Amino acid sequence: QAECDQGPKSTFSTYMAEGDQLFHKGEYVKAIESYSTALIIQPDERNCLVARSKCYVKMGDPDNALRDAEASLKEDKEFFKGLYQKAEALYTMGDFEFALVFYHRGHKLRPELQEFRLGIQKAQEAIHNSVGSPSSVKLENKGDLSFFHQTDDGRESMVKREMKQQNQKMAKLLLGELYSDKEYLEKLLKDEDLVKSKMRGGERLQDIIVNCITYLDTRTEFWRQQKPIYARERDRKLTQQKWNKSRQNPPFDPTRFVLKNLEEIDAALTVGDAEGSLKKAQEVLKSVQGWSEDVVPNKKEVLGNLHSCIGNALIDLGEMNKALDNHQKDLDLARQYKLPDAMSRALDNVGRVYARIGKFPQAIDAWEEKIPLARGGLERTWLFHEIGRCYLELKRYHQARDYGARSLAAANEIADEKWQLNACVLVAQSEMRLGNFTSSVAHFEKALDRALPEDPARDAIRKVTSTLKLPGELKNLKFYLNPTGLLSPYFVCLSLLGSQRGKAMFVSEGDCREATDG
Repeated sequence: QAECDQGPKSTFSTYMAEGDQLFHKGEYVKAIESYSTALIIQPDERNCLVARSKCYVKMGDPDNALRDAEASLKEDKEFFKGLYQKAEALYTMGDFEFALVFYHRGHKLRPELQEFRLGIQKAQEAIHNSVGSPSSVKLENKGDLSFFHQTDDGRESMVKREMKQQNQKMAKLLLGELYSDKEYLEKLLKDEDLVKSKMRGGERLQDIIVNCITYLDTRTEFWRQQKPIYARERDRKLTQQKWNKSRQNPPFDPTRFVLKNLEEIDAALTVGDAEGSLKKAQEVLKSVQGWSEDVVPNKKEVLGNLHSCIGNALIDLGEMNKALDNHQKDLDLARQYKLPDAMSRALDNVGRVYARIGKFPQAIDAWEEKIPLARGGLERTWLFHEIGRCYLELKRYHQARDYGARSLAAANEIADEKWQLNACVLVAQSEMRLGNFTSSVAHFEKALDRALPEDPARDAIRKVTSTLKLPGELKNLKFYLNPTGLLSPYFVCLSLLGSQRGKAMFVSEGDCREATDG
C-alpha cells in the first residue's frame, strides 16, 4: 500500500510478472497488490485486469472480479479472455444463466479453446441442478398429523422451528468442515465484551465476525444452487447403481471428476508445467478407459479430449511423434463417432504438429480438411494464413498468394489489424516470389501501416537502415514483422541499376552486405 501511495518504483511488466508468480503460489492478496500497482502505470490494461479478476474469484469476491472483467471488455467487447473471466465471475456469483451466455459468446469467437466448452458444460449442469426435478419429491399422508389440530400461534411457532432445523441441517451438509467454524463464530458474537473490542488496525471485531458469517451464508446458497441436496442424494443413488452393475469404481460424480481434472490439466499447461499436465492427463485417461458407457455416456468424446490434452503437452515437451500419435487418435475417434467440434480440434492440432516438423504437405491436407468446420472469421483468418505459409515454404507461390488473399479478406471482415498485417506480409512475400513487385511493395506498405507505433520492431528497423548506409533514394527501406510477431529476416531492397530500376528482391539479414554491394 505504501508503494502505491508513493508511486510505482518499477515497470509495468515487472509488477505483472510479480503478480503472476504470486497468483500461482496462491498468495492472492499480494498478487492483487502487484496487479493494482501495474494498473497505476498502465490504467485499463486488459490483461492485467483479467489477472486481477482471477485473484478476486479465488478469494470469493465475485463483485470485484466482475468489475475488472467488464473493465477489460471496455475497448473490445470480443476480447476472449475478458469474456471468459466475466463468465467465471458470474458463475461464482451464482448467476449461472448469464454465465452460460458469456461462455457461449466466447465459444463462438474461439471454438478451439477448451475453457469455453467446459464452462458451458458446468453452467448447464448448475442450471439443471438449481431447477431440479419435481418428480424427486414424494408427498405422503402418513406420520404425525397433530400439526393440523394446533392453534394458529402454535402452528406458526412449530413451522419456524422446523424451518430453522432444516436450514441448519442443509448448511451443515453443504459447508462440511466449515460448519463448525460458523458455529464458533456465532458463539463469539454472543460474547458482548469481545465483540466490542477492536483490532490493531481499528476494525471492530464484531464487523469482522459478521462479515465472515455472511460470507459463509452466501457460499451455502451458492453451493446449494450448484448442487442441491436432493440432487446430491439422487446422483449418489444412481451412481451406486451403476457401480453395482459395472463392477467398476469411478469417482462419485464422473462428470465433475472429468471436468475438474480437465481444468487442472489445462491450468498446468498454461503455466508451463507440461510434465505435470501430461502426467495428470495420462492418469485420467487410464481411469476413463476402465469405465463403462453407462457411467460416462460421452466416453468417446472424453477420451478424444484427453488424447488432445496429452498431445498438446507432448508438443511443449518437444516429443512430436508421440504428440502426433495422440492427436491422430483424437481425430480417429471424432471421425468414427461423427463429432464435428472434436474433428475440427484434432485436424487443427495434427496440422500444427506436421508444420512444426516441416511436413508441410501433410499439414496442408489436415488444415484444408478443417476449412468447412471453421467457425467465425478469426478462425478462418488464422487457418487460411497458416495454409498459405505452408505453400510458401513449398515454393508454391500462387497457392500461397491465394490463401494470403483469403486470409486478408477474412481479417477485413472482423477488422483484426494484427491478422490484416500478417496476411498482407504473406501476400507481399508471395507476390515478390512471383515477380509482381508493384503489388508486393503495396502489400508491404499496408502491413507497415498496421504495425503498432510502440512495436519494438521499429527500433530494429532504424538500426538496420542505419547500418546499410543506403543512398538517399533508398531511405524508404522497409522492414517487416513475420506472422509470429517477431522481427522477420526479410526486407525489401529497391534497386536503382538501369533496367532493374524499381525491381525488388528479398535478402536475409546475413546477406545485407551483399544486397548493399549489389
